[in-house]
Amino acid sequence: MRTLTEERRQRPRFELRLTLRYRLSQKGGLEDNWQTGVTRDISADGVGFKARRPLPVGSHIELRIDWPARYQSECAVDLQATGFVIRSDQNRTAVRISSHKFLVNHAELVKTA
Repeated sequence: MRTLTEERRQRPRFELRLTLRYRLSQKGGLEDNWQTGVTRDISADGVGFKARRPLPVGSHIELRIDWPARYQSECAVDLQATGFVIRSDQNRTAVRISSHKFLVNHAELVKTA
């Protein structure tokens, strides 16, 4: 007999393996030290990723995800997101995203011109 579990997520998740950088908020600002990881899945509301160490649940976090698309076929694009760590164990972390925007590296456009 199979048991069905109810899906609690409001938005669909997409399995994507993308390189990311993250830093946690500290009192008075953000850490200067960026850490690296790899996404496991992502949606409009959250992201799951692999990190080298567990992160404190409830921490405010900034993420920079290397987006697979390029702007005008030339410039790298990052997805910048902020949110809160809602789950973290061993090397798996889940973040609820509170804001996000795309950042374009215009310096690459200048180099190619």
